Amino acid sequence: MFNSNICLIFAFQTPSNMSIDKKEHIMNVAMELFAEKGFEGTSIRELANRADVNIAMINYYFGSKEKLFEALLENKARFMREKIEAIHNDKSLSEIEKINLIIEGYVTRFLSQPGLHRVLQQELLVSQRVTLHQNVINLFVKNTEDVVAIIEKGIRKKVFKKVDPQLLFASVIGTINQIMVSRTMCNMLMEKEKDFNPYADPQLKKRLLNHIKQMVQDHLLTHTELQKTK
Repeated sequence: MFNSNICLIFAFQTPSNMSIDKKEHIMNVAMELFAEKGFEGTSIRELANRADVNIAMINYYFGSKEKLFEALLENKARFMREKIEAIHNDKSLSEIEKINLIIEGYVTRFLSQPGLHRVLQQELLVSQRVTLHQNVINLFVKNTEDVVAIIEKGIRKKVFKKVDPQLLFASVIGTINQIMVSRTMCNMLMEKEKDFNPYADPQLKKRLLNHIKQMVQDHLLTHTELQKTK
């Protein structure tokens, strides 16, 4: 029985699977390093050492540190994109229910990876690498388009007011960004001690979700629809 189990394990470890596992391992280690030291502070050599792979393997899979960073963000963006598309296409949900689920998805995602989020924000603000900057933006455009489409449909159905969908979505992301930009500032806003980790605090998550949902509902919903939520 033991030998047959070993055979089964190796039967599923095809060269393709092992390549995917190694690539994902490199990306996971890279995410840790980028979160700890930032994009500029992370070297390919350091990544190779921590991931226990050679530099040639990293170059084979990604080609450069910039392309590795893009692949990492694409992986994260794809997760949210698939989640948003599933919500968008779910006919059992109302438009406000879809927006609320998307808000929950973003808040959960951001709070779970504060270090990586700060690296991403830094890259978007500094914009030293024009191609990388544009590619990062392109990754998130599709997510924005789906959210805007949901809001526009709600407007056409007259359950939402005539608002600016793009700026409303920017307000949601901006609110989360303000919390994520600095742990120290977040603790000051939340009136916590400086060594407190707010991003692991379920009360902060609940507070943030309630605030954003209420802000969006008050801005979006018509008077009739708003009364239904009370």
